[in-house]
Amino acid sequence: MVHDGGICTARLRLRPWRVSDAAFHRRLWEERDKQVPARRRISADGRPTQVDLEEWIRTYDSTPEPGLLVVDNKLTEAPMGYCGLVDNSVGHPNEPELAFEFLQECWGRGFATEASRAVVERAEHIGYRYLASTVREWNSASFNVLGKLGFEFAGEREPDSIHGDSLLLRLALR
Repeated sequence: MVHDGGICTARLRLRPWRVSDAAFHRRLWEERDKQVPARRRISADGRPTQVDLEEWIRTYDSTPEPGLLVVDNKLTEAPMGYCGLVDNSVGHPNEPELAFEFLQECWGRGFATEASRAVVERAEHIGYRYLASTVREWNSASFNVLGKLGFEFAGEREPDSIHGDSLLLRLALR
């Protein structure tokens, strides 16, 4: 269900970013696995700061539609993660990537699957024919979510001996 620029599911509300989400967003950065590339973790000098993330939110462009959405618990209205579509990092502009990340305290309860399923349904409604997702080969939790949604390994691998190879998965929508 689409509501106020967002999407609702049984337990979740996916909504656009607010500047007040910067502290929550920084928590996600702080919790990232050490295997995640350094450019996606808090740097030695503390970047991105909460102020940096506030600026990112102010200038965020939600393309491809619907963009990345904050995932709130409908009961508590507390932000739990984000889920949505981003530009495809492997060069297929008409095939956006599904991306999601949740606070560790929210892992293992089906929230990523529920939010991702809602985004996939929205993507199909928008008219996308395919979605992609790139996942580090060590990230079994993300593979589990994507497998439940029907994503399949596309046979493409980006080797990375430091952070683990990235594998490309695809989902046909129509």
